[in-house]
Parts: sequence; structure tokens; C-alpha cells
Amino acid sequence: MSLLAIDIETYSDVDLGKCGVYAYSDSPQFEILLFAYAFDEEETQIVDLACGEQLPERVLDALEDVMVIKTAFNAAFERTCISKYLGKKLSPTAWQCTAVQSAMLALPLSLDGVGEVLNIQRKKLKEGTDLVRFFSMPCKATKANGGRTRNLPSDEPEKWERFKDYCIRDVEAEREIRYKLRNYPIPDSEMRLYQMDQEINDRGILVDRELVENAVLCDTQYKEAVTAKAYELTGLENPNSPVQIKGWLNEHGVKVESLNKKAVVSMIADADGEVLEVLKLRLLMAKTSVKKYEAIERSVCEDGRCHGLLQFYGANRTGRWAGRLVQVQNLPQNHITDLELARHLVKKQQFNLIDLLYDSTPGVLSELIRTAFIPKPGTRFIVADFAAIEARVLAWFSGEQWRLQTFAEGGDIYCASASQMFGVPVIKHGENGHLRQKGKIAELALGYGGSVGALTSMGALEMGMEEEELQPLVNQWRSSNPHITNFWWDVDTAAMKAVKERTSVALGSLSFAYRSGILFITLPSGRSLSYIKPRLTQNRFGRESLTYEGVGENKKWMRIETYGPKLVENIVQATARDLLALAMLRLRDAGFEIVMHIHDEAVLEVPEGVSSVEEICEIMAVVPEWAVGLPLRADGYECSFYKKD
Repeated sequence: MSLLAIDIETYSDVDLGKCGVYAYSDSPQFEILLFAYAFDEEETQIVDLACGEQLPERVLDALEDVMVIKTAFNAAFERTCISKYLGKKLSPTAWQCTAVQSAMLALPLSLDGVGEVLNIQRKKLKEGTDLVRFFSMPCKATKANGGRTRNLPSDEPEKWERFKDYCIRDVEAEREIRYKLRNYPIPDSEMRLYQMDQEINDRGILVDRELVENAVLCDTQYKEAVTAKAYELTGLENPNSPVQIKGWLNEHGVKVESLNKKAVVSMIADADGEVLEVLKLRLLMAKTSVKKYEAIERSVCEDGRCHGLLQFYGANRTGRWAGRLVQVQNLPQNHITDLELARHLVKKQQFNLIDLLYDSTPGVLSELIRTAFIPKPGTRFIVADFAAIEARVLAWFSGEQWRLQTFAEGGDIYCASASQMFGVPVIKHGENGHLRQKGKIAELALGYGGSVGALTSMGALEMGMEEEELQPLVNQWRSSNPHITNFWWDVDTAAMKAVKERTSVALGSLSFAYRSGILFITLPSGRSLSYIKPRLTQNRFGRESLTYEGVGENKKWMRIETYGPKLVENIVQATARDLLALAMLRLRDAGFEIVMHIHDEAVLEVPEGVSSVEEICEIMAVVPEWAVGLPLRADGYECSFYKKD
């Protein structure tokens, strides 16, 4: 098969980082400026489209030829932009992405980052960022530049020639990275998933623009009203100013160190009179409820749909998808029972009624964010997700039989956990029902080696538990889950042995292998997790521990320490990802159109009168051959706008 490597430079008046490539290329002002390409091992060529050059017929033919593999670093950008340029949608079938290939080895997600780690010869040119800013983005009109709002090649011919060199260099850098990673090709199974991912992003999801626009308007008016109230009470020039509010509170006998939500809530408990009112208003002014609405507004395209909300292999430690633009992986939950009414009031601008009927206008707006996504006319959403998928996978890997039995019988894992921990029957809303909450918080906090700190961060104290209860709770959970705790340290031992002895170690359906300076953990699905340059070092406790190189704090490449429970978390989440990926493939192959997926949940746009929740859940819950014995279950519901059931 022939191969065509591509890099393009583009112009648009839309902010790529904030709006995504689909909205970026959807702008009437979008254009491709430069098109660099190389067939196989041929010399890289550059086509100056901005100056009137045309793409050769050989390139145009190759772009539509499925027998020619098109490759780029972040190929989704090139494919989407070139599709717009050609006026026809290019199928992702014959495209390969070197960024995905790099991510599968847990390398950085940027071309320059990968180049640095792999120490390639033809690195990305450092001045590229300035050149992109100069030619690819609008500029501010000044006297010095003659009042222009865009820089053209004729404005800085020498810079333009360097821009062409930069574009060529990106093709050469991508080619060198591809060569260095030649022994680690993207498996066919992952290529199928990548193509499906691109199809989902191309399809996008319809937005209720009326709701979005009026939610932003409602928030603006509400904030203005709250600020006016605060001004009346305090007389401050700017009651939104933390410095001014702190000064006012100090004058009224309240010493303030912080005005974050937790601190303000704490002060409210002891306040009264004007101070109480001001603190309440502070909470209301600080509550952000529309940032995601604004993100939707920015990223919605001319077809009324948001595209590109998910990034394939965005979490390179596990291979999970990452949210982009609207961050759909982190949407507020909805608990309002009458969502339909709340949506109607916002859309009809009946903001006073919202204030009358509900405790908090910002709270209502926050809960309605999910509902901004709607099915196209003639269809409805069917939403299906895996029930307690991580807990099921963890029990399956570790062989914790009482858990597997609970799941097989359709029991409540929080009740079962509490019962196992405290040795008494626990029934939700029934016998010993008060213990269920302790079972729940233990389940959420302790599955991957968490201790007292994890319980605290999960809000155990705020839920009414006492500090002296926390360590016994940790001990009770671990003693009632001996196979899970053993599994943590079995994984720890296997990983360290593989690195220390430069060998392969089998552990049940997992295998650990050290090859070419990388620790590979191969999952039952056949996919491998990668840990670059693993090394055994002494940790702060004086014990031998495993470290590796990866993207750590502040997105910097650094050495990271890990241990058994953390590796188990990666393994479990990665396996849950593989289960969802296979389920989505089955749904796609059955003819269903997926418009979004979040965590362990798939959202389908299904024609009215076609299929059912039961059919979708049945397809979702098929246990793959490599997961025999895993008690998989999917639950679902229909809806006329996206929501949590």
C-alpha cells in the first residue's frame, strides 16, 4: 500500500483551541494556506495554495483512494480541513494518526513533545508558534501595519518562506516519529475503533440553540440582579471584588482568609443579619453555571450540531476517551424532577418564574446543561450504560467471589459491601439501612488502595462520619475484600519483577513484560498499557518502588512513581474502556448511530418506532470471549433530550 504523509497550515477567524476543528473549518473565512506532502520515501513537496498554486492530480486522487494510506500527526485536523477545502467528506477509513500511535505508548500528545522524548533529528521548528500566530490568525489593526486585520504572504515574504519550511519540517518530523515507532504499529482492532471515533465526531450531536442562548441571557440577568442587591447591602464599588468583600466582612467583625465555596459555607453557619445575606450573595455571584453553555455556543456548527467533543486515546495511561470543548465527561448531574418545565421556562425567558419555583437559578441552569443536547427530528435518544462497571471488573480480576455473586444476583453493591464489612444484613431503606452510606463511601474511595485521606476527600466528614471512624472503616473494607487487596500487591510484584529481571510475568489473564525500555501490561483484550523507561528506585518511605517517565503535573514530561493499587486502577479503567469500545462497535455494526459517549455510557440517536432500550442494553451487555465470567449488565432509558435517568 502506498502512503501519503500530510501537513497543512490554515487560516480562520475562529479560535481553534476554543471552538474545535469543525467550527474552525466551518467559518466562511477558513482556507488552507500551505499543503506539504510526501509519498512513501519521496522528498517532501510544498504547495503554496495561498499564492495560487494548485494541488497536483496525483495528490487529489490519493486523498480519495482507500488504497493510499493518509498519515499525519493529529490526522483528524488534516482530514476535517481537507474535507472542507474539497467540499466533500473524506472517509476516515484510509487515515492513520501518528498522535494516536504515540499515545498508545503513553508518549506526549503533541508533535514537538513526542519529538523531544524520542530525540528525533528533524524536530519541529521552534519559531513555528510565532509564524502560526502571524499568518494563521487574525491580527489587531494598528497604524504600524496599515490597519490590516490579517497578515498575508506579501506582507512579510521572508517570514512566509520560513512558514513554508516549517510546514515541510512537520511532515519530516512526523515521518521520523513514524519510523521510530515502526515496531509498535496501531493494531487493527484499535484502527477500527479510531475510524468509529471519527465517524461519531463527524456525525456530531444536535444542540437546542434556543435553550443555550436563553440560559446565557438568564444567567447574565440573574448575576446583574444579585450584584445590585450586594451593592445595596454593602455600598461597595464592586461587590464581586474579593478584596473589597474581605474588607467589608472584616469591618463587620468577620475575619476572612479565603472566599472559596467551602470557606463561605463555613462562615454562613455562624453568621446572621447583613453578614449572612452578603455571604449568601457571595455564593450566588461566584457560582458559575454557563461556561459550558458558552462552550457549546462557540463550538456549534452551521448544521446546528456540535462536533469533535471526544478525543480518541485522550487519556494515554488507559486509552480512555477524553472530553474536548464542552468537556462532556464532566457534565453536572440533574436532579430536578420537572426538567421539561424548567427547560420551557428558560426557553420562553420566564426567568422570574424560575426564581420563584426553584431554590437556585444558577443551580437550575447548571442542571439543564445536559438537556442542551437533543435528538434530530423524527428520532429519540436511547441512553445505555454499564452498571457499576469498574467494581465488576475489579471483582472479576481479583476473584472476589462475594462481589461476583452480588452482581450475578442483581444485588446492591453498597448494601452488600456494608453487610460484608459489619457482619449484619443491610437493606436499602430497611434493616440497618443507615450503614449503606458507609458502604457507599468505602466503595468509592478504597478500591484502589485509598485510605483515610481518600475517605476525607470523598466527603466522609461532611456526611457525618467522625475522624476516629475512618481508619477502622479502611481496615474493615480491606479485611472484607482480601482478594482485592492481594491483587493490588500481586500486580505490584509482577510489574517490579518484569522490570527488575527484564522478563515476562503472567498473572491470571494479565501479562507484564519489559521490552525495549518499556513496561507493557497486556490486558485480556490483547491491548497493552505502556510505561516508558521503567526503573526501580527507593521511595520516600525507604522501600523499593517502580517509577517511569510520562506526562505528569502541569503536563510536563517527568518521572512518575507508581505502585500496585495505582496500576490496578489503570488496568481496571482500561478494561472498562475496552468493554465500552467493543459494545459501541457492536451497536455500530447493528446499524445504530452513536452521537456521544460519556464514561461507560453510549448515547444513540434512534428513529421513532425503531428498536428499544431492551435491545440496546442486550447488545451492550454481551460478554466478549476474553472476559468469560464477568457479570456484565447494562441499563438504559429513552429521552427527548439528554439527561441522567
